[in-house]
Amino acid sequence: MKEILYIVIPCYNEEEVLPISAPLFLEELNLLISEDLVSDKSRILFINDGSRDKTWDIIEELSRKDEHYEGICLSRNRGHQNALVAGLTEACDKCDITISIDCDGQDDIKVMKDMVLEYNNGCQIVYGVRNKRDTDSVFKRATARIYYKLLRVMGAEVVYDHADYRLVSAEVLEAFSDFKEVNLFLRGLFPLVGFKSTSVYYDRHERLSGKSHYPLTRMLSLAFEGITSLSTTPLKFITGFGIIIALFSFIMIVYTFIDYFMGNTIRGWASTNTIILFLSGVQLISLGIIGEYIGKIYLETKHRPRYIISKKTYEEDEDL
Repeated sequence: MKEILYIVIPCYNEEEVLPISAPLFLEELNLLISEDLVSDKSRILFINDGSRDKTWDIIEELSRKDEHYEGICLSRNRGHQNALVAGLTEACDKCDITISIDCDGQDDIKVMKDMVLEYNNGCQIVYGVRNKRDTDSVFKRATARIYYKLLRVMGAEVVYDHADYRLVSAEVLEAFSDFKEVNLFLRGLFPLVGFKSTSVYYDRHERLSGKSHYPLTRMLSLAFEGITSLSTTPLKFITGFGIIIALFSFIMIVYTFIDYFMGNTIRGWASTNTIILFLSGVQLISLGIIGEYIGKIYLETKHRPRYIISKKTYEEDEDL
């Protein structure tokens, strides 16, 4: 029996690119079906993440034209990671495998076949990894390399140059459902789930249309989310740095007393202010990092839902 595949695609204000990319996804799915790699019951599942444009209208129209298109609409914008989890959770009980991908056409759709073949060879997770980052700016390439290395130094297990283009089996999704945290960084969580995995490589393209919805501020936010969600090293760093500062302060106290008893009592205001400002800066940064972790604990203890689905383009099967 052929496997049922769900292609899970988060969408936020994608009215420009969706009419272009949706037929490409359907073409690739039909190719996989024609080659007997997946079942005809396979679907393309769009998740409308509280878009303010006509994205949901387009999804509804696509679903009316072809049964292979399905869509769910979140009650409000919840962010890319939560929208992706909503789609994966919705698809989990209906399929054998899922492939998550963005709708902008930058990730090579043709690699889906390689992913399915790797799954047939026994891999439960298949990561889509970029061959190179030629489409990125010099700044983005440099910061990405630094960021991935920083994550590894802090003990987070991530796949270098992998975003959220991946195949995941229903068995892995079932295990992933035990991860209840609200603060999500999926590219760091799936390696924690375990199971046999591999990677396929592809060249990333330019967007088919429209503008990126991930400006520098949102990328920085996601990067910081990844660090604080996967590692407590920053807290350990604060402790270590605090010990160093304390030792330095102790040495300065001893030096001050020695200088005092030697009669050298004149002190410059510059050195005093420098020490005060330095210690104040360290304290504020440390409090900020601690505050981030406390804020995450606060959100986790509320147990609020990651998302709320307001609409669907299909009827629920009572037998599921």
